[in-house]
Amino acid sequence: MQEKTPGPPADPPEYFETPNPAQPRRLSRRALVGGGVIAVALLAGLGWWVWELTHPDTPATAGAGGPGGPGGPGGGGGGGGRMGGGGPGGGGLGGGRTATTVGIAVAQAADIPVNLEALGTVVPRATARVRPQVSGPLVKIHFTEGQNVKRGQLLAEIDPRPFEMQLQQAIGQRMRDEAQLAVAKTTLTRYRTLLQQDSIARQEVDQQAAQVGQLEATVVSSKAQEGTARLNLSYTRISAPISGRIGLRAVDVGNTVSPSDANGIGTITELTPIDVEFSIPQDHASWLQHNSGAFMEVKAYDRTKTELLDTGVFASLDNQIDTTTGTVKAKARFNNARMQMFPSQFVNVQLQVRTIKDAVVVPVTAVRQSGTGEFVFVLQQDRTVQMRPVVRGQLMGDRVQLVSGLRIGERVVTEGADRLRDGSRVILPGDTPGQGWGGGGGRRRQGGASGATPGASSPFQGASAAQGPGGGGWGRGGDAGPGGSGGGPGMGVGPRAGSPFAGASAMQRQAEAGAPSARPGGQPEAGAMPARPNAQAGSAPARQRAESAAPPPAQAAAAGGSKGPTPEQRQRMLDAVKDNPEQLERRKRFLAALDRGDPEAIERWQMMQQRRREGGGGSQ
Repeated sequence: MQEKTPGPPADPPEYFETPNPAQPRRLSRRALVGGGVIAVALLAGLGWWVWELTHPDTPATAGAGGPGGPGGPGGGGGGGGRMGGGGPGGGGLGGGRTATTVGIAVAQAADIPVNLEALGTVVPRATARVRPQVSGPLVKIHFTEGQNVKRGQLLAEIDPRPFEMQLQQAIGQRMRDEAQLAVAKTTLTRYRTLLQQDSIARQEVDQQAAQVGQLEATVVSSKAQEGTARLNLSYTRISAPISGRIGLRAVDVGNTVSPSDANGIGTITELTPIDVEFSIPQDHASWLQHNSGAFMEVKAYDRTKTELLDTGVFASLDNQIDTTTGTVKAKARFNNARMQMFPSQFVNVQLQVRTIKDAVVVPVTAVRQSGTGEFVFVLQQDRTVQMRPVVRGQLMGDRVQLVSGLRIGERVVTEGADRLRDGSRVILPGDTPGQGWGGGGGRRRQGGASGATPGASSPFQGASAAQGPGGGGWGRGGDAGPGGSGGGPGMGVGPRAGSPFAGASAMQRQAEAGAPSARPGGQPEAGAMPARPNAQAGSAPARQRAESAAPPPAQAAAAGGSKGPTPEQRQRMLDAVKDNPEQLERRKRFLAALDRGDPEAIERWQMMQQRRREGGGGSQ
């Protein structure tokens, strides 16, 4: 039985036996070879990762890269017989760069209304301030504040008694003048009879006729005074001059009112219909003037543009342009049946001036900004994208018109365009894993045993501890013809032959946990290193090696693993784009699709996780 050591070193390599201070041992040749292979693999992986970071994505050249060459024979077994034969080598390297999963939309034809938006002010069609016509004490009020009144409706009363007395005086004066006129007319008749008999001088007849005329004028004046008295008496009853809503009462009963009062008794405004005044640019003035006779619909929204207050029609245009602002005033009329518009209220006016027929429209998220202008990524037949400049037109909700640069029926990228460049290769949500990755596509290496599909495993990944083919050839991206030649024989060194890039087998996980390798008979192999009890719990590098040996997300999901991000990953994904509402909404929809078990969303998440493990830095 081997003597107990005082304690294992901080992190001894698993390929070396734990040193015994009492009896030191030299490292075996196989252990040295295994360590060298691991070091070379680490350096190769580091170099590949640095090369990926320093070389941006470029489109693949013409001609598809051929498949990787056939793998060489499997490596030999590890030293000491601890585990099985060497793991399989990597397969061929497909040409091109990492493909990006994107969402697409088809450019469609639509009729777009061209709207003219402006800030308007609600003005009543008519406003009247209720003032008394005569002075006197207010004795009665017949209205309620905020009441709708009709024209001629009695609103208030002034003490009528003084005006009644004035009317009586005017009536008496008229009656007296009429009596005097009657006497004068009788006398004139007599004088004319006597004149015919030559019994009176003509001068007296003329004087009497003049007196009759004076009395007639006096009677007319008396009647006018009587009418004035009657009118003043009627003014003691104050009526509504127009129909509308009366505001707050400005005076109470008992106060003396007069026509000179500034506030009067109250104010009436006509609210149905009601008008909105707004200013429009002078460039549209001639068009509106030309079409002023046609029906033009106008919509009024609240100040936040979230609630439609009413729909009306264009009414009139002013006759001059404001030279200070370069605008002209216009007026629209609304029925205001729901009484949601009040005088002096600010509203957002939307006037539909015309309609663009068969316009090319795409989602707003498809249009992107660069230093030279706006552009879209157009999907080509070979699963690459073309960066095409466009000219933005009218905005219609979540869609936008493209005046030039795109045709109806073309497909554009709406999601996942952050990592794209002109000529980048993409993966559509409906594509199966590996579709479109060969032939100048995404940079992938076939791992595992023969028969693995492109993209099925991450770079440098082996399959298991079982014997398999050695390292494969490297296919050149963009070069037509067959792939690279087969690699040399694999150099297996036991259970850690592929570490840290190889997949973890059951025997390797057992070795990471510190359990001795067992033969079919249940006995440990000859020369096997004793188990380290604390290799799993106390050694951080050992845990890191175990994590690096875990299968990629696609394999974990296929084996029943997690198909979505953890709560911490979800929060990090949302926090990273909290300042971009558009990106935040897309990520929320993506997480919701994962929660529903959407196969495309799950597949996309698995590929994102796979790219992160490969060093491609796939975005979350």
